[in-house]
Amino acid sequence: MVNPAIERANRLNAANMLRSMLPLVLICLVIVWWTTFRQSGDAGVRTVDPSSTVQLAAARAGYPLLLPAGLDEDYLVTSARTDAGNAGEGDPVTLQIGYLTPSEEYAGFVVSDDPRADPLATVLDGAEEQGTLDVGGQTWTRSTTEKEETALSREADGITVVVTGSASDEELAAVAAAVEPYTG
Repeated sequence: MVNPAIERANRLNAANMLRSMLPLVLICLVIVWWTTFRQSGDAGVRTVDPSSTVQLAAARAGYPLLLPAGLDEDYLVTSARTDAGNAGEGDPVTLQIGYLTPSEEYAGFVVSDDPRADPLATVLDGAEEQGTLDVGGQTWTRSTTEKEETALSREADGITVVVTGSASDEELAAVAAAVEPYTG
């Protein structure tokens, strides 16, 4: 007569353990695949709502605020900032908005009534003018920045508007064409 404990131990060999673990490993692999499959390409992109920043800039600016409006929904707003929070009566106000374009490149928009504002100087100082471009019925100066990016700029009534970034000329022109007075 064979001892039941020895009989049970004989059944617990390596092959039986592998057969028992195989379904668990397969389930884990399916879960990992499903989780990876469900993640979208924009998982790392943080979008923001620029409305409060735009409203603050519009309220404090001593000029009619301009900004891109009606851009395609594929232009994702990734940043919005203004120096209007510290602005007093008659102080210059600068507004910056950053976009992730449909081709997943950067497009930046800056508007200011201070030609020496840091965001403008960062883009335009050292930029090499490449001529003009008609966009949306407006004449824009096309430049190449020190970062080798395209910058579209225009000045009117003491207000400077710049559209720049690593995006294609077509995408930057789309942002520039969308620039219009803010209506609140």
